[in-house]
Amino acid sequence: MAKRILVVEDNDLNRRLFCDVLVSQGYAVEPVADGHQALARAREFVPNLIIMDIQLQGISGLELIEQAKSDVTLRGIPMLAVTAYAGKGDEERIRTAGAEGYLAKPVSIGPFMTAVRALVEKPPA
Repeated sequence: MAKRILVVEDNDLNRRLFCDVLVSQGYAVEPVADGHQALARAREFVPNLIIMDIQLQGISGLELIEQAKSDVTLRGIPMLAVTAYAGKGDEERIRTAGAEGYLAKPVSIGPFMTAVRALVEKPPA
């Protein structure tokens, strides 16, 4: 059975790219463009990994990570934060919020897939 990945990304091009790459590698993917729907979709889809854009329209991906990590249903799902806003201290702040992985945009396919595999194949805590 294919591992399931929820992709929360409001940029159409980035969302399609992430989804296409993941599908080509055998993953079952659920794209979400609206950050406000991300956690509800995660509860329905029950992914093995959530890829979370940090700069979403109307809501912070950082806030969504914190909410997911305080939710009994979602807290065990690893989170890979992907952000174009990679300033000093951002990675630490994102990891403190609960993200297990962090990538700065623009993302290259090799490091992206390495990060995805490391989190998806990791046994649950």
